[in-house]
Amino acid sequence: MRSRMLSRCCATTAAVVLSTVLLPVAGAHATASTPKVTKATKDAFGRVADNVITDRTAVLIDGAKAARTSLKPTGGVKLSAAQKSAEDTKLKALRATKSRLAGLGEAYTSADTKVAVDSTAVKGTKATVKVTEATTLKYKKIRGDEPTSTGFEAHHVLTFTASNGAWQLTAMRSTDGGAPRINDPVAPAANAKPSRTPMAVIDAPKAATTWPAPANAKTLNGGKYNYQAMATYTEKYWKNYNTAYRKYNSLGGDCTNYLSQGLLAGGWQQISKVTPEEYDTWYYASNGNADAWTGVNEWSWFTQTAKRTTPLANVYQLDVGDVMQMDFNRDGEKDHSMMTTYRSSSGVPYLTYHDADTYRRSVASLIASYPTANYYAYRT
Repeated sequence: MRSRMLSRCCATTAAVVLSTVLLPVAGAHATASTPKVTKATKDAFGRVADNVITDRTAVLIDGAKAARTSLKPTGGVKLSAAQKSAEDTKLKALRATKSRLAGLGEAYTSADTKVAVDSTAVKGTKATVKVTEATTLKYKKIRGDEPTSTGFEAHHVLTFTASNGAWQLTAMRSTDGGAPRINDPVAPAANAKPSRTPMAVIDAPKAATTWPAPANAKTLNGGKYNYQAMATYTEKYWKNYNTAYRKYNSLGGDCTNYLSQGLLAGGWQQISKVTPEEYDTWYYASNGNADAWTGVNEWSWFTQTAKRTTPLANVYQLDVGDVMQMDFNRDGEKDHSMMTTYRSSSGVPYLTYHDADTYRRSVASLIASYPTANYYAYRT
């Protein structure tokens, strides 16, 4: 989130029940303007969502030439012409992402997507369907030291419209904050007007994104902090949230709140005593928390000014327990926070974060999705 606000980014799902019954949208005595939505119709809504997301993910798979399942009507439900065109555009952008990934030495061998329908609300000829996506992609062993997989949970809202007795998908959007998933490309952001940094704090410099990076080794155990404990905590709660903490997803994003929890688990000490300086506290309490606990920019200002972190020159120097932040539209305000929870022996960091809840996504994947963003790397 923007400065002086909570950070922007920063239930176990079940597979959609597949129905083999193809039912018309309206009952025998219903009209096209007031269609009846049955259980079979709701199942079809979920399967259409599953097909669309599966098609997006399939484009990223190495050597995949799978037929697009979303082009065929499912249970009497199909994509509108405009939505087909929108999906064509997304698939084209994802092919470009896949090409950039290949240039960075990354690919996926397979993927699995499951979609659960969370709710369906019908009003007249409109049906609003909320779904949760759970996707896992297996890394191709290119360098040989990649982790097994990366995964994420994401949330989407779909709009279906009844026309001439049939339902059509007419709109679909993601509702998570932070960095969009690897299978959900975004249009390049235009440069925004640079913002001002408070004069009382130290801002972090941008980091390079070239690989390989100069060596910058880090001792993981036996020092002041337990970096492995930070990573263990972060990977434990990446999708099943720790109920001891409040969630901030609907208040601008949970990414920095989650990051702070991991740092605390590794030995960072809280500071709650207020002084005249700006952003000089970092704490969580039952009745509130410091801005730096939840705010992306505030966290950066606090940690740099208090010398809790030192900047790294290159994102590929990140090691376990280190932090990466991103400024998507290059306006000088950071938008998203992530922790490094795995580093391959060949020097590729993998990040875990909330919004959307993501496990071991590589730095290369983020760079491929956001080639023009500004990146910030912190040694903790």
